[in-house]
Amino acid sequence: QVQLVESGGGLVQAGGSLRLSCAASGRTFSRYAMGWFRRAPGKEREWVATISWSGGSTYYADSVKGLFTITRDIAKNTVYLQMNSLKPEDTAVYYCAADRAPTMSTPDYWGQGTQVTVSS
Repeated sequence: QVQLVESGGGLVQAGGSLRLSCAASGRTFSRYAMGWFRRAPGKEREWVATISWSGGSTYYADSVKGLFTITRDIAKNTVYLQMNSLKPEDTAVYYCAADRAPTMSTPDYWGQGTQVTVSS
């Protein structure tokens, strides 16, 4: 059974940092692009960041560029999202996703999500 399990969410004050992890199991995701999405209360889900299967290319939404960093450890089948200088508007449920296509337009697999709450 394929699983993506996120962890690392929590409550943090504005300006603080968190690192999310997404551990993949059930298959090897070395040839999958991995990404993070988020859904804030009352809003549509939005794409946050993508990393290519090799880890050589990364892409970010404008709202997080320069503040968040996506990385992956292929040997550990794990992808990370380092979030710095967090703002209250970053409060959301963060989801990990895997897609065979680099566009991350229609991910093949999703995690269950982890809550991130940023207090002002």
